[in-house]
Amino acid sequence: MLKSTLNTFTDTNGVARAAAITGTVELANLIPPTVTYESRGNLLIIGAAEQLLQLADQFSALNSVTLLTTDSNTCEIKTAHTLYYSQSITVKGYLGAFDVHCRIGHNNTTLETNALETNLAKIAIGRNCFDIVLDMTATGVMNVEIPAAGYYAVSLSSEHSDNQAAKKRIAEKLATLVDDLPSMIGTFDKPKYFRLNPDLCAHSSRGVKGCDRCIDACPAGALHSDGIAIAIDPYLCQGVGTCATACPTEAISYALPDPQITQNFVHSVLARYKQEGGQAPTLLLYGDRDTETVTKALAVLPTSVITIALEELATVGIDTWFSALAYGAHQVLLATNTQYIPATIDAVLTNELTIAQNFLTELGYNADRICLFDFADSTNFEAYESALITPIEAALTGTKRDKLFTVLETLNQSSPLQPTYSAVAANAPYGSVTCNTDDCTLCMSCVAVCPTRALHAIGDRPGLLFVEQDCIQCGMCETACPEKVITLEAGFNWDWQARKADKLVHEEPAACCISCGKPFAPASMVKMLTEKLQSHSHFQGEAIRRLSMCEDCRVRDIFEKMEQDPQSQTRV
Repeated sequence: MLKSTLNTFTDTNGVARAAAITGTVELANLIPPTVTYESRGNLLIIGAAEQLLQLADQFSALNSVTLLTTDSNTCEIKTAHTLYYSQSITVKGYLGAFDVHCRIGHNNTTLETNALETNLAKIAIGRNCFDIVLDMTATGVMNVEIPAAGYYAVSLSSEHSDNQAAKKRIAEKLATLVDDLPSMIGTFDKPKYFRLNPDLCAHSSRGVKGCDRCIDACPAGALHSDGIAIAIDPYLCQGVGTCATACPTEAISYALPDPQITQNFVHSVLARYKQEGGQAPTLLLYGDRDTETVTKALAVLPTSVITIALEELATVGIDTWFSALAYGAHQVLLATNTQYIPATIDAVLTNELTIAQNFLTELGYNADRICLFDFADSTNFEAYESALITPIEAALTGTKRDKLFTVLETLNQSSPLQPTYSAVAANAPYGSVTCNTDDCTLCMSCVAVCPTRALHAIGDRPGLLFVEQDCIQCGMCETACPEKVITLEAGFNWDWQARKADKLVHEEPAACCISCGKPFAPASMVKMLTEKLQSHSHFQGEAIRRLSMCEDCRVRDIFEKMEQDPQSQTRV
């Protein structure tokens, strides 16, 4: 449908666009990794008793139907169906594995308020879990914006009771579910949408908590922390991609397709469009589910608007948007029905877009060179006639930060304002650290937890170095510092040489071993330890001297003492 619509435009830009989109080969994973669901067709319906009883017989094609209501007057209802009821219900899981716990009663019994929570599936069908859940409660039992596979929410709240249009939509949705749910029996494969590299993760290190951006960005509740590392449940993951977009280190990356493949495709499409004679390209990125809406919008949008479909709109972020500008796009539109974006996805896109537009305005460019685009505004859209820079010929490579910084450096060279430093949002993954050197002992706790090696030791003498470009503002250095002398400062340094260079944070003379004269530790650390431990029972007399020795001389001194006074080993 989309390709046939593209071929109806006969002007130069329209022909060039069709050739670019249909003639560019997208290399994708031929056999992506998958996860498997197994469903036996055991359905649980939750809602008002009257509505449950109306639906119960319509799902007879399924293996079993269990009815669970929150009505307090259930005991007054006469029915041949077993009707369980509870006002305390928790549902966790996914297709084929829904764990449902509640305090229950059934039919003509009274719910005991002090009853223990129990596994409803064991009582109702003799299994550990339900396979499918149809939730007809007013607010929904599973509190996630994008529910797991196999969970269907159809709200029948009182606010819809007098709304005929809403009633019609609900009736149509229920009719569709009656037809569709019997097909949810069997084995089903779903792509595993992400890759996770724990070695790059900035969530925690040595017991110190750091970045939580990916957890906050997931609308499906698929990510959580076990206190040590990030874990992703592939069965709950719905492939939205916000976790990968929010991750500053690429510990999480989208896998269908890989972001580099997407950027290469963008580069190839824009290059082909130019080669075919196309002028003033605008790039419109959209999620696959909006293909029909995009097809309709093409009738009124300029033919210079090049559409590129993504699995989900939020699967790419600021590095891809700026790369598109570097490849020759005059503007990047993030197209969607904005009123339907779930709050979490909207927050991730808004945050990423705020950072991108701040960079543009700081450079002196119009912020809407990268912007959200509502399909409702298609008839009023006016394209930019000029590019920001001369297009980069080769596709960018490296990490997403590498690619972003390369584009920003290129834009800054010809920008109207050429800033040297810019403030950024407090949660942006760009900035520096400051250190109160008067109290720093160079213990290197900050170096031990830094996930990107932005903070690292000088090596041949006591000292701390910092590379601003590598800092993602995770905060672990600030938390780990025992003297509390490190502070984060969000911001962006446009001096790329200074941003990439080792910056000296603090150094001091080394303490030299009182036995062999070898430098072995920061002098301030030796002084601090001596002052703190001089009253300790294990450091009385000659023992305190060992704090001023290197590791070799310290061991040698201990054994010499033992040789001279063997009985000292028994005195503790």
